[in-house]
Amino acid sequence: MSVRTLVSPLALARPRGRAVYWTVFTGVVLLFALAFLFPVYWMVTGAMKSPDEVVRTPPTLVPHAWHLSGYTDAWDLMDLPTHLWNTVVQATGAWLLQLVFCTAAAYALSKLRPAFGRVILGGILATLMVPAQALVVPKYLTVADLPLIHTSLLNDPLGIWLPAVANAFNLYLLKRFFDQIPRDVLEAAEIDGAGRLRTLWSIVLPMSRPVLGVVSIFALVAVWQDFLWPLMVFSDTDKQPISVALVQLSQNIPLTVLIAAMVIASIPMVAMFLVFQRHIIAGISAGSTKG
Repeated sequence: MSVRTLVSPLALARPRGRAVYWTVFTGVVLLFALAFLFPVYWMVTGAMKSPDEVVRTPPTLVPHAWHLSGYTDAWDLMDLPTHLWNTVVQATGAWLLQLVFCTAAAYALSKLRPAFGRVILGGILATLMVPAQALVVPKYLTVADLPLIHTSLLNDPLGIWLPAVANAFNLYLLKRFFDQIPRDVLEAAEIDGAGRLRTLWSIVLPMSRPVLGVVSIFALVAVWQDFLWPLMVFSDTDKQPISVALVQLSQNIPLTVLIAAMVIASIPMVAMFLVFQRHIIAGISAGSTKG
């Protein structure tokens, strides 16, 4: 069956057709690249301008004089190493706990088929329809006075880790991927004497690397960019993540220093995306088709 395209193969076979096609294609690619890269360039160079130049109208595309002091001042004045480390600790703990518990729950719902599994899955998915803002107050009251043990998790990384575990979207994403693993593979492992946990560790998890990479990225980015919940949990400035510290410490800070701090704070997430972009695409497409 022939596939109809915007440009016919006959037109592309002609020299003029190829020239027009590649000209339009190159122009569109450059336009999109400019649209995405120009804000990054503007932010990076804005931190290198003088305080007067950064607010000048009309703005300058290229700094008249390149000042790297904005980045050094941001690193020292805003104590970025401390807040970046706080963010790494909070994001890493939330990622590990979410990966362990969401994977175990998704494997149980997909392959172990517990009683009332469909009801449990439906209840989990129903939480996706509840606005996140509606859960802030109940979560805060729970974290401030943990039921049964009556312990406060405020100013504690556990206040970030434990709520992050209950992620219905990532759980469903993992379950959909596990559903596509052939039953024959698991039965062969069972015949060889592998138990449920051994099958999960030796068979299911190695086959699930793409979706595990996507879930990991979603978990890390969600904690790294969150602002409202860490603001409520951490009243101690020395324990706040970078997203909260940038706002709390922005008072009486020059604009160029604040822009430099924002650039430094965004570097880890940009680097992670560039390194794992293939895993993102592979993991998202892994659950889109069956068979």
